[in-house]
Parts: sequence; structure tokens; C-alpha cells
Amino acid sequence: MPHMPMLHEKDPKLSLLEELGDISNVELFHNQVLLATYLRPTKTKSGLILTDSHVDEDRYQSKVGLLVKRGPLAFEQDGNWFSGMEFNDHDWLIFRPSDGWSITVNNVLCRIFDDVNIKGRVDNPDAVY
Repeated sequence: MPHMPMLHEKDPKLSLLEELGDISNVELFHNQVLLATYLRPTKTKSGLILTDSHVDEDRYQSKVGLLVKRGPLAFEQDGNWFSGMEFNDHDWLIFRPSDGWSITVNNVLCRIFDDVNIKGRVDNPDAVY
């Protein structure tokens, strides 16, 4: 499906963080990162309503997630891999779904990745599908 601006009743970042709640009991090791999976809303800004199959497909094929936790060595690799880059909690990051391990944390769909499997960053999660 081509890029379509989605209708958000609430900022998707705030919604995900609210749903996720307290994750202080989640500890990641080494260079791993936890991303809360972005699931598109069911309606576009133009009023188009997505079918259940499109919405359900995001659970398996979403390529954007919110950085919510990281291990102590995440994005700290020696060499030039992350040279000059800064990653902040709550950045929208891009990934290949098959590179991560799908889990739920506090009933929120998430994925755990090795930091080197993060492919990029976007300001708006609707920019990538």
C-alpha cells in the first residue's frame, strides 16, 4: 500500500508510551534495543478506512518502531558503524521485521533487535511502510 497520511486522534508516540506504561522491570543485554511496534490507525486523513487485513498485516510487517529501551552497549560499537550518530529514547526507527524478535511487553507488540539491525530513523512513522 502506498504512503497515505493517517488520521491520528492522539500523537502515536504518546499513545504507544501510554499503552506501554512502566517498563522499568525490562532489562536488555549487550547491544540490544526494544522497539514498540507502530500499528497504523484504521482511517486515513482523507477518510479511507483500512480493511482488517491491512491493519492485521502491520502486526507482522510494520517496519517502524519507537525506541523504548536499550542495552548498555547499544549504539556504542567500536569503529565507524554509529560514528557521529546519536540515538534518543522515543526516536522512530526503521527496521526489517524479520531481523527482530517479536514479543509483547505489557500487552504492547514490540520487537527486540541487535542495534546493527536498525536501518534508519524517521520523524513520522507514517512516512514508511
